[in-house]
Amino acid sequence: MRPLTGEQILKIWEIGQNQHPIDRALTFLAFACPEKSPDELATLSIGQRDAHLLTLRELTFGSKMESYAECPKCGEKLEFTIGVADIRVAESLVTIQQEYNLTSGEYQLQFRLPNSKDLAAVVGYQDLNMLRNLIGQRCILQIKREGVEINYRDLPAVVITQLAESMAEYDAQAEILLNLICPACNHSWQVLFDIVAFFWSELNTQAKRLLREVHTLARYYGWREADILSMSNNRRNFYLDLVN
Repeated sequence: MRPLTGEQILKIWEIGQNQHPIDRALTFLAFACPEKSPDELATLSIGQRDAHLLTLRELTFGSKMESYAECPKCGEKLEFTIGVADIRVAESLVTIQQEYNLTSGEYQLQFRLPNSKDLAAVVGYQDLNMLRNLIGQRCILQIKREGVEINYRDLPAVVITQLAESMAEYDAQAEILLNLICPACNHSWQVLFDIVAFFWSELNTQAKRLLREVHTLARYYGWREADILSMSNNRRNFYLDLVN
């Protein structure tokens, strides 16, 4: 995997403008992993997907991420820095198994981990229990009760909860929670770190900056966009300093 070039940043930015975040994530991966087919990328577990995105983000923009949050209690604005190493789960880089087993009392389950196709299938659903059930149904490979195969709808709620917990345990990179403490009121809470949204926000800012730089240099020197984008950042900034 290599850092995104200026030209690739602009292409991803153009493609991603009208995409759902699930599709944006796959667009990132298509540029990062050109050796993989679209179906291979879409069937990566969510943790695998996010691990790849985290690596691509680090290669492209560095290991430090400047983040922001508001205290839900007093509204205080918090700015903080996250290190990529602090939220990277080493286990997520290991090859994910095709199937996992869960035994709960008299129930024996075989399942796989959720992927981008599963998330796309439940877009629009707001009820968390409904989401959990729909994803669980899609990811279940086999269910037996005392050796006899049964349907997903026959599972008790406690087993469905255990299934969701097992999926989260085996695909830990899929849900990264940050522990925050408000310096103003001392309130503590957790926020979900969304690498797709975070990376897209940074890329959106970078793409607009690149377009402004292209505009300035093309107008002053008459160079083509492709030639300007092919320059290193240091070289391009030097010419910008001369213009300004």
